Amino acid sequence: MVFKSHMNQALDEARAAAARGEVPVGAVLVSPEGRVVAAAGNRTREMCDPTAHAEIMAIRAACAAAGSERLPGHDLYVTLEPCAMCAAAIAAARIARVYYGAADPKSGGVAHGARVFSHPQAHHAPEVYDGIGAAEAEALLKAFFAGRRG
Repeated sequence: MVFKSHMNQALDEARAAAARGEVPVGAVLVSPEGRVVAAAGNRTREMCDPTAHAEIMAIRAACAAAGSERLPGHDLYVTLEPCAMCAAAIAAARIARVYYGAADPKSGGVAHGARVFSHPQAHHAPEVYDGIGAAEAEALLKAFFAGRRG
């Protein structure tokens, strides 16, 4: 199968999140056959739920559709490095590959901070590819937070 990035759809989800007043993070889950099975953006403010990160929302929707708590062989595209909570959910769901855009030195849980997948306690460590669409993801985040501070 030829590699096809789904980061543009994740960026669309991030833009939609920003339009709702949420931190602009988007996620897309793709089946082993290459079909998008879930797409989501952050909804923490809208749902008054600190766990309603884009990754968690996409994982919940994909698991419900699959009728399983695991998503082996699936790929996750997310615009920002997953936090420790999301990384733990990714491991629990047994997602095969994670492609993320912007690094998150402050709150990331993959390449920064907790580095969840490198712990012996991690039940599963997906393949991780960073920097996919990073410039656009970073620009969305910077514009969002500049608007909040200004």
